[in-house]
Amino acid sequence: MAPATGPALAAAHLVKTYSGGRGKPAVRALDDLGFEVEAGTVFGLLGPNGAGKSTTMKILSTLASPDSGAAYVAGIDVARHPSRVRRVIGFVAQKPVSDPSDTGAENLVLAGRLQGLSGREATARARELLERFGLTDHAGRQVKSYSGGMARKLDVAIGLMHRPEVLFLDEPTTGLDPEARAELWLELERMTADEQLTVLLTTHYLDEADRLADRLAIVDHGRVVAGGTPEELKNGLRGDAIIVELRGDADPTAALAALDRVDALREIGGDGRTLRARADSGAATLPLALAALEAAGVAVASATVARPSLDDVYLRHTGRTFTRAQESAESVLESAS
Repeated sequence: MAPATGPALAAAHLVKTYSGGRGKPAVRALDDLGFEVEAGTVFGLLGPNGAGKSTTMKILSTLASPDSGAAYVAGIDVARHPSRVRRVIGFVAQKPVSDPSDTGAENLVLAGRLQGLSGREATARARELLERFGLTDHAGRQVKSYSGGMARKLDVAIGLMHRPEVLFLDEPTTGLDPEARAELWLELERMTADEQLTVLLTTHYLDEADRLADRLAIVDHGRVVAGGTPEELKNGLRGDAIIVELRGDADPTAALAALDRVDALREIGGDGRTLRARADSGAATLPLALAALEAAGVAVASATVARPSLDDVYLRHTGRTFTRAQESAESVLESAS
């Protein structure tokens, strides 16, 4: 058993395989995945759909068992003591957990009672969370009348009712419009500052990971391929990113060959009609790159210079952009359905 002190979360050599079904090959969801999370940290698992993020969260929250490997939550062995783990965690799933026919206040009180709070304690805690998430004026309304953003905030509040040590947020803003996403981000930032708890966040939004996570693990095909703070990961990429968007009639192969002839460029790659490269000085190198493309007869729609992003980090460690990885994952899910 893990010691009582140490990481708030730990995963070691986790392996999980799912049957493909209907004669299809098995799917390796986790492939020797591991990481540690210090107490009080917002830790993000960033990766496209199908990377293994949700499977990891299910194992840590006792909802699934690994084929091999070990997992600990608050120093508790998940496999040996699942009931103890459940008492110290809150879980906010991708799908709504509230009863749409009950009011917001009723949902919170019920969640508190199920977690062992007395009626008075549950009512007081519900009132506190409704105020924190800006839902006090809507406490007496049925949840089915809530907007998507309001319902999602209620889901997070339900996960916090019993003051867990660790909160799991599985894709918390999926399906929300940009305004609702931004509002929930603000609430989550306030929540983590006030509650002093450890948060495991899964997301496939680069901006969400950059904004909310203290530390990140980038997951690809069931493995952690890079980890650190968002700034550490971005600063690990020396120089600037040069992004070139080709016109519809341009030849990407000819464009890549032209960029390869520019000595100041490195890590040159293509993702459809979007080409990316790195340079020590983007401002000085971009004119050279455009001149090379023009000499090769390649038509350019736009070209920009940017500081390193998490998309650049993902490209460095996986060989493809995050957007392409997400599109590939969605294509696989569609074909399997």
